[in-house]
Amino acid sequence: MRNIAVVTGASSGLGEEFSRQLSKEGYHVIMVARRKDRLLAIQSELAGTSSIYTADLSKKKEINKLCESIEDELGKDSGNKLSVFINNAGFGLSGRFEDCDEKREIEMVDVNIKALHRLTKRMLPLMDKEDGGYILNIGSSAGLFPAGPYMATYYATKAYVVSLTRAIAYELKKSASKTYIGVLCPGPVDTQFNAVANVVFVLKGMSASSCVSYALKMMKKRKVVIVPTLRMKLACSLSRLLPGSLVIPMVAHQQHKKMG
Repeated sequence: MRNIAVVTGASSGLGEEFSRQLSKEGYHVIMVARRKDRLLAIQSELAGTSSIYTADLSKKKEINKLCESIEDELGKDSGNKLSVFINNAGFGLSGRFEDCDEKREIEMVDVNIKALHRLTKRMLPLMDKEDGGYILNIGSSAGLFPAGPYMATYYATKAYVVSLTRAIAYELKKSASKTYIGVLCPGPVDTQFNAVANVVFVLKGMSASSCVSYALKMMKKRKVVIVPTLRMKLACSLSRLLPGSLVIPMVAHQQHKKMG
């Protein structure tokens, strides 16, 4: 039996690091992203076997083709098992809501929400019929706050990811499924996210390596909501205790300082 791990958004940042660490753990890693050159460069450095798949996950047709390709990998007598699926593809955008480019915002919704939703929907049955597996959705600490002025759409997409994952996790537990689903909600991480979102983190970010190592450890412990670092755990806990009328201005202040 060959255990397969699929990582979307694998060409940089957390996706690249998930690919590296899962490869070291012995998984055959299928790396998914738009940039073939980056995927090939990373593939050449992985410890174990891997394959690459180029796709733009903002497009439904390409999501369907990816799912069909994964299903083919798991075909009868293939000896392959889908063991891990990392729903990592996504990006952010900063600015006042009325000033942000609408096309770019809708692309964000397509990737951060629709792609993740569709892939989760397709991967769950594949794992359930093969005695379980791990699905880890990459959210953000942003999804644990009531709102995020100056990154309004991004915060909203990550709140969707957190809510969806929690609900599915409950359903799986009630049905005694062996499939796990969880959501990683980090604070600042040193990746290319900053440049894409046009923000500069005020607080020092943790390394992608540390974030992924912690995420995989908690995933194997079947933790549903994974928040790395004590600082972020405290911040997220505080946001639940205080009224939104206090929390939202605090978030707005931090986000405004980060805008490029």
